[in-house]
Amino acid sequence: MNRNQTKEVKIGDRIIGGGHPIAIQSMTNTRTEDVAATVEQIHKLTKAGCDIIRCAVPTMEAAEALTEIKKQITIPLVADIHFDYKLAIAAIRHGADKIRINPGNIGSADRVKAVVDAAKERNIPIRVGVNSGSLEKELVEKYHGVTAEGIVESALDKVKLIEDMGYDNLVISIKSSDVMMCVKAHELIAEKTDHPLHVGITEAGTIISGNIKSSIGLGLILNQGIGDTIRVSLTGDPVEEIKSAKLILRTLGLRKGGIEVVSCPTCGRTKINLIELANQVETMVSEFSLDIKVAVMGCVVNGPGEAKEADLGIAGGIGEGLIIKHGEVIRKVPEEMLLSELRQELEHWGE
Repeated sequence: MNRNQTKEVKIGDRIIGGGHPIAIQSMTNTRTEDVAATVEQIHKLTKAGCDIIRCAVPTMEAAEALTEIKKQITIPLVADIHFDYKLAIAAIRHGADKIRINPGNIGSADRVKAVVDAAKERNIPIRVGVNSGSLEKELVEKYHGVTAEGIVESALDKVKLIEDMGYDNLVISIKSSDVMMCVKAHELIAEKTDHPLHVGITEAGTIISGNIKSSIGLGLILNQGIGDTIRVSLTGDPVEEIKSAKLILRTLGLRKGGIEVVSCPTCGRTKINLIELANQVETMVSEFSLDIKVAVMGCVVNGPGEAKEADLGIAGGIGEGLIIKHGEVIRKVPEEMLLSELRQELEHWGE
């Protein structure tokens, strides 16, 4: 896939844009002021495959907490700021690797400049974020409603404001909960700027609806070579966002590594709790960095044949199951040992 060539931007020790691999982001849902809880969640997200983490900074206490949080994590930290420009400046001074602001709700140009000057002093990137829900009244009137064109104009106006202040270390984020509007907006802005783009469908929803909307929206955008970082926004455990983002990227051929799990739908031949087993396998394999395919099959009749294209597989029967490797049954085990036997195969893979 040919990807749009955007500027390189350094966020902590991570470089985005310029053809670098698409980075996966998420956002903590702990109180940032609670350093221990926030660090614990960031560690879980890092283990799951998160590349860049964002924390809300609604108070000065939260901004000050960034110093200690930074000491205890290994991935770049982004501070999410709304309304109070003083919090943005404080977040920069307390070690944020990037700040996310919407210049439209920060206040006057002087306040925006104060933030820009602080970022410039430390060469900290600014993510300019615009959501369809916060589109300026004049643009809503100009385009007779909230439109992709209006979102793009709003974002580019804010980018120009900061560029005119002598700073172009920027990342752009334009989001909408309307999937097709979001897709169109990214198509439009990709033609008008070479700043890196952070892509996501905002307010996508719960695990099911959010994953469907994000898969369609991100798939359509990324498949055109647009996007340098992504977030799958879900109402739920942020770790689920990382799992979904990795799968979307792997499905599009934009990321290698990590185990792909395939599982058959349940049917009348299924004699085990396949749904629970498949979920257990999917959780377990996230611990391994192997670039292989694992099949989870519900019966021993068709399981071996259906698992032929997988590197490793398990198939369940009545009280027993099969361990399958490269399409061949290598042993039969008690049903309750299927998961542990699969783990053993993964731990010794390649030996």
